[in-house]
Amino acid sequence: MILELAILHVKAGKQLAFENDFITASQYIAAIDGYIRHSLKKCIEVENQYVLLVEWSSVEAHEIGFRQSPQYLKWKELLHDYYDPFPQVFHYEDLPQKI
Repeated sequence: MILELAILHVKAGKQLAFENDFITASQYIAAIDGYIRHSLKKCIEVENQYVLLVEWSSVEAHEIGFRQSPQYLKWKELLHDYYDPFPQVFHYEDLPQKI
């Protein structure tokens, strides 16, 4: 399992519209092969900051399966104008647990 993490800075005053559009956009990411689940968290200290966490079966499921899909174009159309600056996206993998 791969965890995608993106810190999202939403333009001031656009938070409610972003949250509503995110609900709509969620159907597009959830339709991709290799998608497991996602969550959006709102920062308590910084009013317009969110963190997006998405679990994928592989980096390729995100980078190729999603980002090269028609669903990504719909996601982008709904959400990308909200960000300032545009978020950096990182992928994380679990480390083996030592007992």
